[in-house]
Amino acid sequence: MESKIEVLSTVKIQHSPDLYKIVDALNRTLKEKDLMFGLALDQEDKNKAIFTIYRT
Repeated sequence: MESKIEVLSTVKIQHSPDLYKIVDALNRTLKEKDLMFGLALDQEDKNKAIFTIYRT
């Protein structure tokens, strides 16, 4: 069985130390809706973060 992950949206935002808490809460709350959320530091600007929404 093959699992396909689809990117629904990506946005670059100002980095904050507590952003991971929001991503964690979204992942815990909406996993039953086949949604997954990701957060990564922007490689070009360490003051920015990249927030991505996926459908699993």
